[in-house]
Amino acid sequence: QVQLVESGGGLVQAGDSLRLSCAITGSTLSSRIMAWFRQAPGLEREFVAATNWNGAFTSYQDSVKGRFTVSRDTAAVSLQMTSLKPEDTAVYYCAASQQYSTSPGTYNYWGQGTQVTVSS
Repeated sequence: QVQLVESGGGLVQAGDSLRLSCAITGSTLSSRIMAWFRQAPGLEREFVAATNWNGAFTSYQDSVKGRFTVSRDTAAVSLQMTSLKPEDTAVYYCAASQQYSTSPGTYNYWGQGTQVTVSS
Protein backbone atom coordinates (compact mmCIF):
# COMPACT_ATOMS: atom_id res chain seq x y z
CA GLN A 1 0.00 0.00 0.00
CA VAL A 2 1.31 3.39 -1.02
CA GLN A 3 1.92 5.83 1.78
CA LEU A 4 3.09 9.43 1.63
CA VAL A 5 4.52 10.95 4.81
CA GLU A 6 5.38 14.65 4.97
CA SER A 7 7.88 16.23 7.33
CA GLY A 8 9.77 19.48 7.76
CA GLY A 9 7.02 21.93 8.64
CA GLY A 10 7.33 24.44 11.43
CA LEU A 11 7.13 28.03 12.60
CA VAL A 12 9.45 30.50 10.85
CA GLN A 13 9.70 34.24 10.33
CA ALA A 14 9.00 36.08 7.10
CA GLY A 15 12.00 35.84 4.80
CA ASP A 16 13.19 32.53 6.22
CA SER A 17 13.55 29.25 4.35
CA LEU A 18 12.09 25.82 5.02
CA ARG A 19 12.41 22.45 3.30
CA LEU A 20 9.52 20.00 3.24
CA SER A 21 10.03 16.33 2.46
CA CYS A 22 7.55 13.63 1.50
CA ALA A 23 8.68 10.04 1.91
CA ILE A 24 7.12 7.57 -0.50
CA THR A 25 6.67 4.03 0.81
CA GLY A 26 4.95 0.97 -0.58
CA SER A 27 5.76 1.88 -4.17
CA THR A 28 8.29 3.93 -6.08
CA LEU A 29 5.46 5.86 -7.80
CA SER A 30 8.09 6.40 -10.47
CA SER A 31 5.54 6.83 -13.24
CA ARG A 32 3.42 9.33 -11.39
CA ILE A 33 3.26 13.05 -11.07
CA MET A 34 4.16 14.18 -7.55
CA ALA A 35 2.74 17.46 -6.34
CA TRP A 36 2.48 19.75 -3.34
CA PHE A 37 -0.78 21.39 -2.34
CA ARG A 38 -1.59 23.64 0.59
CA GLN A 39 -4.67 24.59 2.50
CA ALA A 40 -5.07 27.60 4.75
CA PRO A 41 -7.92 27.82 7.31
CA GLY A 42 -11.24 28.56 5.66
CA LEU A 43 -9.81 28.25 2.15
CA GLU A 44 -9.84 25.54 -0.48
CA ARG A 45 -6.85 23.30 -1.05
CA GLU A 46 -4.66 24.87 -3.73
CA PHE A 47 -1.93 23.66 -6.04
CA VAL A 48 1.61 24.73 -5.20
CA ALA A 49 4.04 22.75 -7.37
CA ALA A 50 4.45 19.49 -9.26
CA THR A 51 7.13 17.42 -10.94
CA ASN A 52 7.30 14.31 -13.05
CA TRP A 53 9.28 11.13 -12.38
CA ASN A 54 12.71 12.48 -13.34
CA GLY A 55 12.27 16.16 -12.55
CA ALA A 56 12.39 17.18 -16.20
CA PHE A 57 8.92 18.66 -15.86
CA THR A 58 8.02 21.11 -13.12
CA SER A 59 5.10 23.45 -12.60
CA TYR A 60 4.46 26.13 -10.00
CA GLN A 61 1.67 28.34 -8.82
CA ASP A 62 2.44 31.91 -9.86
CA SER A 63 2.71 33.18 -6.29
CA VAL A 64 5.58 30.79 -5.47
CA LYS A 65 7.58 30.96 -8.71
CA GLY A 66 11.15 31.93 -8.02
CA ARG A 67 10.78 31.17 -4.29
CA PHE A 68 9.86 27.48 -4.16
CA THR A 69 11.64 24.55 -5.83
CA VAL A 70 10.23 21.04 -6.15
CA SER A 71 12.51 18.04 -6.62
CA ARG A 72 12.27 14.28 -6.31
CA ASP A 73 13.99 10.94 -6.43
CA THR A 74 12.43 7.48 -6.40
CA ALA A 75 11.82 7.52 -2.66
CA ALA A 76 10.89 11.11 -1.87
CA VAL A 77 9.74 14.46 -3.15
CA SER A 78 10.88 17.74 -1.59
CA LEU A 79 9.77 21.35 -1.60
CA GLN A 80 12.45 23.92 -0.87
CA MET A 81 10.78 27.16 0.19
CA THR A 82 12.66 30.44 0.41
CA SER A 83 11.68 34.05 1.09
CA LEU A 84 8.64 32.81 2.95
CA LYS A 85 5.71 35.17 3.47
CA PRO A 86 2.89 35.14 6.03
CA GLU A 87 0.50 34.27 3.21
CA ASP A 88 2.39 31.00 2.73
CA THR A 89 1.00 29.83 6.07
CA ALA A 90 -0.98 26.64 5.51
CA VAL A 91 -1.00 22.88 5.90
CA TYR A 92 1.11 21.48 3.09
CA TYR A 93 0.26 18.12 1.50
CA CYS A 94 2.12 15.96 -0.98
CA ALA A 95 0.09 13.97 -3.48
CA ALA A 96 0.50 11.57 -6.40
CA SER A 97 -1.41 11.28 -9.66
CA GLN A 98 -1.14 9.41 -12.94
CA GLN A 99 -1.39 12.68 -14.83
CA TYR A 100 -0.53 16.31 -14.29
CA SER A 101 -3.25 18.60 -13.02
CA THR A 102 -3.61 21.55 -10.67
CA SER A 103 -6.90 20.12 -9.41
CA PRO A 104 -6.76 18.20 -6.11
CA GLY A 105 -9.44 15.83 -7.39
CA THR A 106 -7.01 14.34 -9.90
CA TYR A 107 -4.69 13.07 -7.18
CA ASN A 108 -5.44 9.71 -5.60
CA TYR A 109 -2.67 9.42 -3.03
CA TRP A 110 -2.23 11.99 -0.24
CA GLY A 111 -0.04 12.49 2.77
CA GLN A 112 -1.37 13.59 6.14
CA GLY A 113 -0.05 17.14 5.83
CA THR A 114 2.51 19.25 7.66
CA GLN A 115 1.89 22.71 9.13
CA VAL A 116 3.90 25.68 7.93
CA THR A 117 3.43 28.92 9.82
CA VAL A 118 5.18 32.12 8.75
CA SER A 119 5.10 35.00 11.21
CA SER A 120 5.46 38.61 10.11
